[in-house]
Amino acid sequence: MKIVLCCNAGMSTSMLVKKMRAAAETKGIEAEIDAYPVSEVEDKAADANVVLLGPQVRYELGRVQKLLPGKPVEAINPQDYGLVRGDKVLEHAIAIAAK
Repeated sequence: MKIVLCCNAGMSTSMLVKKMRAAAETKGIEAEIDAYPVSEVEDKAADANVVLLGPQVRYELGRVQKLLPGKPVEAINPQDYGLVRGDKVLEHAIAIAAK
């Protein structure tokens, strides 16, 4: 499973990505999880299974959904993002990929 997180510059989600990778490893889930600036979403998320937007760029949700039709794109829960709950964000990604 490939999960792409997007934020303003691709830097603020780095700690969340680390926590998500650790959670995936603990649960035995094969996952490629990376973060990029939302400005690069069209190129970087073309082959992603799920795209998650950081709360600071949730206003881009409609635009990103139009750029990636048929691909699950949602905003990350602000509390999970702020508290760096990698396990919760991973569970969310898996749930929306299964829809």
